Order: sequence, then C-alpha cells, then structure tokens
Amino acid sequence: MRTDHCGTLRASDIGREVAVCGWVARRREHGEHLAFIDLRDHTGLVQCVVDGAADLRSEYVVRISGTVRQRPDGTTNDNMPTGEIEIGDCRVEILNIAEPPPFQLNDRVEVDEMVRLAHRYVDLRTERMQRNLRIRAKVNASLRRAMDNQGFVEIETPMLIASTPEGARDFVVPSRLSPGSFYALPQSPQLFKQLCMVGGIDRYYQIARCLRDEDLRADRQFEFMQLDAEASFVSQEEVLAFISVAVSAAVEEVTGQKMGDVPRMTWQEAQERFGSDKPDIRFGMELLELTPNFAATEFNAFKADCVKGIVVDGGAEFTRSKLDELTDKAKRWGA
Repeated sequence: MRTDHCGTLRASDIGREVAVCGWVARRREHGEHLAFIDLRDHTGLVQCVVDGAADLRSEYVVRISGTVRQRPDGTTNDNMPTGEIEIGDCRVEILNIAEPPPFQLNDRVEVDEMVRLAHRYVDLRTERMQRNLRIRAKVNASLRRAMDNQGFVEIETPMLIASTPEGARDFVVPSRLSPGSFYALPQSPQLFKQLCMVGGIDRYYQIARCLRDEDLRADRQFEFMQLDAEASFVSQEEVLAFISVAVSAAVEEVTGQKMGDVPRMTWQEAQERFGSDKPDIRFGMELLELTPNFAATEFNAFKADCVKGIVVDGGAEFTRSKLDELTDKAKRWGA
C-alpha cells in the first residue's frame, strides 16, 4: 500500500515514484486548484503538491502517490528533515474522513490534560506522544537484551493471585467459579520470584506490571511497570553490577551516548548533599551545612537540630513578590 514513510524521504529519493500514507496535518491553498498538503505519519512530515484538494480536511487519512522532486528555489525548509523535497504529480486516495480534531496536534500548543485524556487516540498522534512511546519501547528492549546477556531468564508470573499483605491495598477480582471469593492483582511479583529461586531458576527477570489501590500522586499511579529481578548466590556488589549494566544499556540505546559506570553514593551522603534518598544530581544546588551559623539564633524558623540551605545564583536580586511566589510554591510541595 505504501513504499515509504513520510519522514524518511530525502534528496537522494528525487525522481522516485513513491506512495505514502498518513494523516493530513496541514493544507495550504495556492490558487484556485492547487494546494500544499503536509502529510504526517509516525516518522514525520512530507509536503505533497495536490491538484483539486478541496475534499481534503485536517486529519483525513489518505494515501498519496507521486514523484519525489526538488522543491523550487527559495521554498526549502531547513527545519524539516524532508524540507529539500516534495511529492508532485500526486494522486490522492481518501482512506478515511475525520471530524475536526478537538485540539491542535502541535506540541507547541498547550492543551488541557483532561481534554488530551478524553481524546487519547488523537493525543497519541502528536510528536511528543509518539516519541515517548517509542523511547519506552527502546528502553524495554535494551533492558531485556542486557538482562538476557547476563544470564537472566524472563519469566512471566501470574496476574490473578491470592491476596497477600503488602504495602498498599489490593485490587480484587471476583471469582465466577467460587462465589464470594476473590483474586487479587499483584502489587509486585515478590513471592513468585522467590519461588523461582527455590525452584533453581538462578536468575529471573521480567518487566512486570504492578497494581496498587492507593491514593494517586504526581509520581504514583494505580498501575505501573518495573524491571523486576532476582538472583541466587550473589553478593550486593553483583546485584549493583547487574543493574548498572542494564541501566547503562538503556541510556545508550536512547541517547546514543555511553554512560559508563552508574555513580554511587551512600544513603548518608545523599541525605547530606541533597536531602533525599533519590536525589536528582542534575539539580546542582547542593545543600550547605548551616547549623553552626544559626546555633544562637532567636529566629524560630532556624531553631532546629539541623539547618541546611542552598545558594541560589542571583537570589540577592529577588523582589519581595518573587520570594512570596517561591514560598507559596515550597508550601505546595510540602515545606
């Protein structure tokens, strides 16, 4: 049905007869019977020059066939990977019509999250969502390769289990065959991976789906995925090495840059430098020990066994309104 993807055509394809399929991202009229169509698929955009495009509307699904040609002088677009070429002599086949989309499919336009969620199938067409999903797929694939190469065996554990005490409430599923009885959905594969070790599997892993019936937060959902692993007869150093290899492989897969060894710090060091056991070391503004400086203070806010602070570049120039704004933000974040 198609010979190429929209975003993969280049100057080296000039003169080729091609067929591409995708969504009409934008239509620009040029005279009475000529229009420029930006056709989009998951690889990007390509410009198509179409005669009589009156029937084409935004987000129509079409197949366009034609000849790849150089764009006229002065019309190239350096911001597009396909900006040197266009498809001319186009023949258009409408595969599906569409209602006007509920929002602009442009990552530069802010859209209310509830609107995006209500029309998720449209939201998935945006460059941002396409990129995120493909990065996720790359990460999962690289983690699997890294664990396989280290001798781990991928084992899928059951999703319907008996309820076991864990850190959160279970999601429960009623049993049709045993009225009044319920299955639980796993909060983690903890017991099953330990049984794998008892059974002599030696090294187990899976990218596990976990479900926990607990209050939602910005970084906590009912359902999430995790790289779950277990190994027999290993030391702490070996466990850290396994995970370091997997994380480094995932970073290299996504960024193309070698990460090297994952930096390590003790819990105590993390607390002293960042005030958190999961520090974001990109932050840069590490905590400074100020307890001795405020030992004799009468200011209640600094009467504490431990006082730490950060140096904010340019902070001395902050206005009162800016300081109040930062204070309100800190309160919202739990300060």
